[in-house]
Amino acid sequence: MKRLAHISDLHFGRIDHRVVDGLLADLTAQAPDLIVISGDLVQRAKPRHFKEASAFLEKLPFPYLVVPGNHDIPVYNVFRRFTNPFGHYRRYITTDLSPLHIDDEMAVLGINTARPVIMDFSEGRMNRRQIKRVREVFSDMPDTMFKVLFTHHPFLPPPDLPGTRLVGRHKLALPALESCGVDLLLAGHLHKAYSGDIMSFHTQIARSILVAQASTATSTRLRNEANAYNLITVAHPDVTFEVRSWEGAAFMGGLVSSYRKHGQRWTLQAQDTGFRPVGGAGQENGMRGSGLADRA
Repeated sequence: MKRLAHISDLHFGRIDHRVVDGLLADLTAQAPDLIVISGDLVQRAKPRHFKEASAFLEKLPFPYLVVPGNHDIPVYNVFRRFTNPFGHYRRYITTDLSPLHIDDEMAVLGINTARPVIMDFSEGRMNRRQIKRVREVFSDMPDTMFKVLFTHHPFLPPPDLPGTRLVGRHKLALPALESCGVDLLLAGHLHKAYSGDIMSFHTQIARSILVAQASTATSTRLRNEANAYNLITVAHPDVTFEVRSWEGAAFMGGLVSSYRKHGQRWTLQAQDTGFRPVGGAGQENGMRGSGLADRA
């Protein structure tokens, strides 16, 4: 059995310090085998923001993998955005933009989907080289290995917002993910927590791939949801997603979704929708809130 903590959209430079302290305390208590951080570590890609993010990472008591998000690229410094977009990220966070973890039960690969030179650089995409890397990493691994791919930008929209823009070139990437047996996709960007099967939206896919989206873990940029992160338990053939949310004094367990794999299909076994959304907003299909992050 393995446990993953999936945190995203930290946005140092616009964080709640109490929530940051609470997150560190809860991660320590939950003791995951690995922490996956799916981008937007900072708010405005300034050195002081990255220094704060780096100090947070140094306090994590467990191994972690991280990829950048669109907020980790300079917005107003246009020269740096085009000439050295990941300079501060490489200096303060890591030089590895495609980190990989492999142990005896699971393989976890990160892909950088942030792009400084597309028309709307708040969005992201995968390129052919990255799709090739996914194939090279996962294709020869046995089916008993649980395979996880994490990016900043999503492959699956929220159930209540099917028109949400997805990671660019996802139609090119999905057949590769399907053929090499990826089990789970992790992402952030939307500040909205939900889980599901990629087949629920992408009908051309014949093999189940689970998806878990994370809310913002520590930012004050809330979108009708509490700060939260995903705690994922992998006990083949079962996977359980627990949304642990900030309740004002500590992170507490909330929405729990359990899946079991039968052949090439993941089946929802149970879902506890006991989570209380911020501001009394209602729940829909077990999802929390309905707002998306702004693209600024």
